[in-house]
Amino acid sequence: MKVTIHVQYAISNAKNFPSKPDFKLWVNTTLVGYPKDTQITIRIVDSQEMEDLNWRYRGKKGTTNILSFPIGNDSTTSHKIPLGDLIICAPVVAREALDQNKDEKSHWAHLTIHGVLHLLGFDHQYENEAQYMEAKEIDILKQLGYPHPYEINSEYL
Repeated sequence: MKVTIHVQYAISNAKNFPSKPDFKLWVNTTLVGYPKDTQITIRIVDSQEMEDLNWRYRGKKGTTNILSFPIGNDSTTSHKIPLGDLIICAPVVAREALDQNKDEKSHWAHLTIHGVLHLLGFDHQYENEAQYMEAKEIDILKQLGYPHPYEINSEYL
């Protein structure tokens, strides 16, 4: 399996955000066992762009931390199959990390993994789905050396 990742920094001061190698590590670790060559686009945006996208595609006002747009291509050819796009709102990630006493980079990793799982068809609308998806996230983050994302980490208090 080969994954091509396109990262778009559509926000100023992008030097403070995860690098393309960070995103590549997080995405590749999440896709272990995924049998197809694929590509993912990750776009880092400001609050205004996220608010516009959240309204346009979900009918919800305000910002959110991440939106995922699966392509849903069932092609069986040997060409790269676009898995989908992830849109991540940098100001929301920073605020959530601060509010939840989390290391910001580990929060970026968590949201990226969460988004990739959505692109693969995982969901959390029902309790059993949420438990399964969260267990996958926890396992992947642990493999990468990041803390449990759903527990408050006293190290950052």
